[in-house]
Amino acid sequence: MIQQFSGKPGGATTKRRYSRPAQDKHASDAEVKRATTASAIGNATEWFDYGIYAVATSYIAHHFFEPFEYPMLLTLATFAISFIIRPLGGFIWGPLGDRIGRKGVLAATILMMSAATFLIGVLPTYATIGAWAPVLLILLRVVQGFSTGGEYSGAATFMAEYAPNKRRGFFGSFLEFGTISGYAIGSAIMLFLEFVLTAEQMTAWGWRLPFLLALPLGLIGFYLRNKLEETPIYQDHQDDQANNTSGDSKQKDAQD
Repeated sequence: MIQQFSGKPGGATTKRRYSRPAQDKHASDAEVKRATTASAIGNATEWFDYGIYAVATSYIAHHFFEPFEYPMLLTLATFAISFIIRPLGGFIWGPLGDRIGRKGVLAATILMMSAATFLIGVLPTYATIGAWAPVLLILLRVVQGFSTGGEYSGAATFMAEYAPNKRRGFFGSFLEFGTISGYAIGSAIMLFLEFVLTAEQMTAWGWRLPFLLALPLGLIGFYLRNKLEETPIYQDHQDDQANNTSGDSKQKDAQD
């Protein structure tokens, strides 16, 4: 893009090149839609857990932190720890995605995230295994936060690199749609169970059911992502690196 401005006395016009439009990497409409769906489902699975955990805090406090002095405070601190660990996940998963590809990273993060949520649903309580129960719960929340750090940034990059230049904002918005939808669905399922089950049933086993749903959701997301190719931009970058490496090798051989 060329910007024109008057930078000299007398109104002389100077042209300055300050940017240029990026080349649009063409992917078919079907590929873009599949990439958008796979990215949105991953974020929905991520925030599905946050939604059910937020509503289930009273049950979690009862089963995992009841013997302690401030069970609800510890439950909320365990909820917060995944947010604290998220930047670390972003720092590690982001550069890893640049090296090995977005697809592999997103497949790993959604499996880790859904598996950790599922394990919370089958985790023994303090009454069964003692202090190991809250310790394991905290470790699973750390895994969720770590995987989430790579999930959100990786999915945003994946979606943006697949979307056409002039519709990148539109397709990128579905990432946030998946986030809010996952949180809302998780909360709604938990509240629905509280409506149809008795208080004793919810306390005994009902609170675990939404956590178990995370595993099939994660497997669906993994399947959709596994069917996709790497983004066109990433593939071009890999080809350029391969060509540069080949050119350097030939130049070195010629010098020898």
